[in-house]
Amino acid sequence: MNSRQTAAFLTTVLLIIGCSELIIAQTASGSKQRYKVAVVDLMILKRQKLGAFQLTKEIGADGVEVDMGGLGNRPTFDNQLLNDTIRQQFISKAKSLDLEIPSLSMSGYYAQSFCQRPEFIRSVQDCIQTMQLMNVKVAFLPLGVQCDLVKRPELRDSVVSRLKIAGMLAERAGVVIGVETALDAKSELKLLREVNSPAIKSYFNFSNALKNGRDVSSELKILGRRNIVQIHCTDDDGVWLQNNTRLDMRKVKETLDKMKWSGWLVIERSRDQNEPTNVKKNFSANTAYVKSIFQGSDKP
Repeated sequence: MNSRQTAAFLTTVLLIIGCSELIIAQTASGSKQRYKVAVVDLMILKRQKLGAFQLTKEIGADGVEVDMGGLGNRPTFDNQLLNDTIRQQFISKAKSLDLEIPSLSMSGYYAQSFCQRPEFIRSVQDCIQTMQLMNVKVAFLPLGVQCDLVKRPELRDSVVSRLKIAGMLAERAGVVIGVETALDAKSELKLLREVNSPAIKSYFNFSNALKNGRDVSSELKILGRRNIVQIHCTDDDGVWLQNNTRLDMRKVKETLDKMKWSGWLVIERSRDQNEPTNVKKNFSANTAYVKSIFQGSDKP
């Protein structure tokens, strides 16, 4: 084989390898699920309990949002996940059941005041440290009833300044904090721009828009793909998502598809008022419905 034939042969080999790699990459990309569905350990009555994973598997979800534990008057969360042994049990159990932990939740701030508590930095630091140890990239931070900027706009400066600090800490750690507010999309977008941190984004909740008479799809488009880190795919309790007449889930999917958004849809509530304590039945029904829309056919 002369030098010209050798060069031609090598070129052919490289082309074959390149095409093979492209096919493999396309296959991997095609098999990756664009939307994943999770439940909240707190809402399935397994707050930071190992049993949340087995129940999540039985419910049929792809993952579980794990809570940081109660807050109350403590300087930080009642978080057992900084214990090496306990944390490893959680990681191992999730892996054994082929489940993911899409986010850690600072749900203690639903009732406690993120914008007024003297000690807020330690709680954020503890959450970020736990995220790093568990390789979780998203945290959920609700501003809650005490930092409701619709009812208490005078707290805005405090909220912004504290989110700037939280954003700085999160950015250094390479994680993102998703914030849930009571604001409409235009106002929330304005808040995010004021905070001006790539590590602070919106953790959008369908319920916030629905109970205030706003169109979910319009709100999503206003916020934009880059500003939404995760979604609480939920409404207030009363009926299952499939029976919710004020939420057009197919329209929501069409909107998210057009936005080219992808990520986790986390089911928080939407329990049947006739059986509110039947955890497995409520969350299995909602998970099956959300998956039927976002991962499969249009039929639940």
